[in-house]
Amino acid sequence: MLLDSRTIIQQVSDLHATTVERWHHQPLNNPYTGLLAVVCQQHQFNFQLWHQEDLARCPEATDQKIAEVKRAIDGFNQQRNDYIERTDETLVEMLASAGVLPSGDATLNTETPGSAIDRLSIMALRVYHLEEELERPEVDDAHRQRVTEKLRRCRIQRADLSGSLEELLSDVFTGRKLLRVYRQMKMYNDPTLNPAVYGTKRAG
Repeated sequence: MLLDSRTIIQQVSDLHATTVERWHHQPLNNPYTGLLAVVCQQHQFNFQLWHQEDLARCPEATDQKIAEVKRAIDGFNQQRNDYIERTDETLVEMLASAGVLPSGDATLNTETPGSAIDRLSIMALRVYHLEEELERPEVDDAHRQRVTEKLRRCRIQRADLSGSLEELLSDVFTGRKLLRVYRQMKMYNDPTLNPAVYGTKRAG
């Protein structure tokens, strides 16, 4: 994949939208290669996480079901964060392959491209499900008006985020910005760092 920020943003946006639509009707799949394969896998974890979060809030869910869903949420969220890091790692590898080095006065950004792509993934899911709400036959006009306003705001936010990410990637690809991989280091999923886990084992 060429280091072209505009092309990458367009491809990522298309991937997010088309897969969200497809996965609601067909099994999860990942037909992509390179950076897009990583982006697609990260998007899958968000897709699965989204629907588990819905299940967790079902009024009829039993305590056992909620516990099962909570464990699934923890797993998907860990994988989601792992693949945010993997997205940034892949971009670093692409920079190295292209021989791009940061300039002497290159600065860091407060958010990595992987984190911004994660936010775009979630926005694609939000837009899809809001659009679904407009098709519900049993809702009234007031509901549709509220959803329409939310959709309008989401589309503005998505456009703003896409534009900012395109600028960031352009700066990274030309060496004006540094790209570092920041580890999430989630302690609650590490049995050696979560006292509720290792404390129980020690007490036993």
